[in-house]
Amino acid sequence: MEQQGPALERLTHRLAECPADFLAEPRMGDRGQVHVDAVVSDLVLDLGGDPPDPKQLERFRPRGKEHRNLLRQVLIACWLLHDEPFRQARRFARPALAWLTDGLSSLARLVAADLLVSDPDRREELARLCLAALGLRPLGESQAQAEDRLKTLNSVERERILRETQAQVEHARRLRQAMQEQQAREAAARYSRE
Repeated sequence: MEQQGPALERLTHRLAECPADFLAEPRMGDRGQVHVDAVVSDLVLDLGGDPPDPKQLERFRPRGKEHRNLLRQVLIACWLLHDEPFRQARRFARPALAWLTDGLSSLARLVAADLLVSDPDRREELARLCLAALGLRPLGESQAQAEDRLKTLNSVERERILRETQAQVEHARRLRQAMQEQQAREAAARYSRE
């Protein structure tokens, strides 16, 4: 996040105007309309990269219904990455492909793809994740500001903290229960001696 990228408002506005073609169903067997692997390949070329290896594109071919939300998120991310500043730079093909390949899986398990377009916080989250994946920060923000705001919005981080908190609460509950049981045993032992 050392370099400034486009304004965040530009990216969130672009997401809000995501066209129906990028919201259409991914092609899965004989259903759906969009071949996600072809969209990703075209994006990489438009960003100044070489044609992706067919093995790289396998990740963007459907593997089942559980893969659907991820493919839909990839399509929305492709729309975002196709913005003019990214295309004109001609240097983001490699990090964009890496992000599309590995960076959305955790988010796809937690957030419905439609929310990346309809919900303001999820739009901002996706825009910030995209910029971070490209090594950029929003125009007008310091690196610390950009990192802090991303942490605040990050659904995956929030879920991790929630799980950790729940585990700590459960651990504390078990400790309290064990202490109460120990106190009850000690009280019973004292009572039986008297």
